[in-house]
Amino acid sequence: MALSALALILVAAFLHAGWNLLAKRAGGGVVFVWLFATLAALIYAPLAMAWIIYNPPAMSAPVWLCIIATSVLHLGYFLSLQRGYQVGDLSLVYPLARGTGPMLATLAAIVFFGERPTVLALGGTVAIVGGVFVLSGGLRRVGQPRPPGAAVGYGVLTGVLIAAYTLLDKYAVSGLLISPLIYDWCGNLGRALLITPYVLRRRDEVAREWRSNRWLIVGVAIMSPLAYILVLTAMTFTPVSYVAPAREVSILVGVILGARFLSEGQLGLRLAAAAGIVCGICALVLG
Repeated sequence: MALSALALILVAAFLHAGWNLLAKRAGGGVVFVWLFATLAALIYAPLAMAWIIYNPPAMSAPVWLCIIATSVLHLGYFLSLQRGYQVGDLSLVYPLARGTGPMLATLAAIVFFGERPTVLALGGTVAIVGGVFVLSGGLRRVGQPRPPGAAVGYGVLTGVLIAAYTLLDKYAVSGLLISPLIYDWCGNLGRALLITPYVLRRRDEVAREWRSNRWLIVGVAIMSPLAYILVLTAMTFTPVSYVAPAREVSILVGVILGARFLSEGQLGLRLAAAAGIVCGICALVLG
């Protein structure tokens, strides 16, 4: 992996961990997703409009199909993850989602895109996914005789959606040459429009959410698109089989933020797993 791609992914990792911390503090929910998606579309609209004026994109039918598809897939991802947390523990759903996603994306990239990561890079992928699983507490769940079926289902479904939109977005920005800025902006706008009919029936809830968490919403609206734009930019010149697992370095940042701001325990185990993630990233770079 090129060092420039790694630099983009590392910056994105800090932004990703940061906005997830804000979202967790806010409590999440469909209305929260609509508010930050709508605000993100408004905040990044001037940049998107300037880009369109000076670099008019060729909006062909495949481009529009990708934009619609990524809007639907990302919305499904948010809703599936939210539902998984409602019926299961974070330590079960999260490792299934974050571990399944990059692994499936890597395997699919090999099959459909003809990518050929080295053995060292594949070993790095395994180390990253394994580290994410341990960090999230997944090992405590493996030995349970009857884990919650619904939670497992939603966790795996979320991982499948992560892999699906990762592959789709890779094709959009590197195959169709859609600008990462325009692609992500259209995606946020699309998600906001998809949720609008639901939100229109809950205007009081929207007002309460805004009064309670306006600054958290603003933070997520700025950081979340910027993080993904950086990832999409890395995808324009880097195989997805490297980008997808490398993104999991955000979990290392999350461990630090969780210990500092959320008083989460098991630091010894989590730091050891985080070290495994770092080793995996090094393997990707050398591979």
